[in-house]
Amino acid sequence: MQLPHFDADRFLRDHWQKQPLLIRNPWRAWRNPIEPDELAGLACEEGIESRLVIQSGDSWALEHGPFAEDRFAPLGASPWTLLVQAVDHHAPDVAALLAPFRFIPDWRIDDVMVSYATDGGGVGPHFDQYDVFLIQGLGQRRWRVGPRCASDTPLRPHADLRLLPDFQATGEWVLDPGDILYVPPGFAHDGVAVGDDCMTYSVGFRAPARPDLLVEWADHCAAQMADDALYADPDLRPAAHPGEIAPAAIDRLHAMTIDALQDRDAFAAWFGQHVTTPKYPDADWRPDAPFTAADVGALLAEGATLLRNPASRIAFLRRGEDLLLFADGAAFPCAADVAALAERLSAQDQLVLAPAMAPGADLLAALLNQGSLLVEEPDED
Repeated sequence: MQLPHFDADRFLRDHWQKQPLLIRNPWRAWRNPIEPDELAGLACEEGIESRLVIQSGDSWALEHGPFAEDRFAPLGASPWTLLVQAVDHHAPDVAALLAPFRFIPDWRIDDVMVSYATDGGGVGPHFDQYDVFLIQGLGQRRWRVGPRCASDTPLRPHADLRLLPDFQATGEWVLDPGDILYVPPGFAHDGVAVGDDCMTYSVGFRAPARPDLLVEWADHCAAQMADDALYADPDLRPAAHPGEIAPAAIDRLHAMTIDALQDRDAFAAWFGQHVTTPKYPDADWRPDAPFTAADVGALLAEGATLLRNPASRIAFLRRGEDLLLFADGAAFPCAADVAALAERLSAQDQLVLAPAMAPGADLLAALLNQGSLLVEEPDED
């Protein structure tokens, strides 16, 4: 699935993280990838993150799933919105919506959130700290976009929702099925369903927060250090004043904390594992029985097709002719004879196996056994 007339270079130059952009239906043939009833069914399942926003006049209420199957019928005609996170993990046709946006590196992708709203439904005027492409899937939605907000922008008092009290729109559009609205981080926006059966697909991109990155990297470094890595001053001289922390002591202490953090290669290897950790790490995608070397050999011989688990996160770092592949928080060193296979695994949603891929058999087995790859089942027809 591609956008035939979309200029990615121009978009990145003029709009990415700079200003919103409305893209009128750019698809060759738009088709809504999931039905409202299927979305509601996902919202009823354990382990799938879902929310229900209900409006009553100027008040807003938020409920968290999973929901009982009969929760939605009593809501009637009042404006309400159902939001389900990471639908791309469970619906291949929704996962396919990511393909046109992969000119942005995969490690930046968060997930595809899907919302369903009745007439007048929405989540209120707000701003997010991430880039998002809002794809209209079914029905219509009126979007209003306002100025860029900041961390000190005032919010309405609400225990669960971060709503803007004084939203002033600078642009307004009604989106039809297939239309896309790009909203950069920080820009105020408000989407309201025009009529019933309004579905919107939010392709969201993440950016690590500096405080989180620093804390998690420092925690990792600390965990690698020996317990006896203590401050030492074998060249200590008599103190000029017993209460002074001497400059030489500060230099030593500062070096103790900074030296490990400055190891760029170690940081790169850690970050690859960190950024590919699954969004929902408690989900278990492992096969019922582990794949053996013989199993993988048989798959290679028969030309089986492997599918990338839509819930998996895969990336790599180049190291000369070799590379380091990361998949769902695990690292796999790949020598030159396996590097091309690893690159294909990180770029393609499916891979047709061949005997020539035998040097990568151990890698394939490991990825199959942790659920990052799945074997395509033969078509019963």
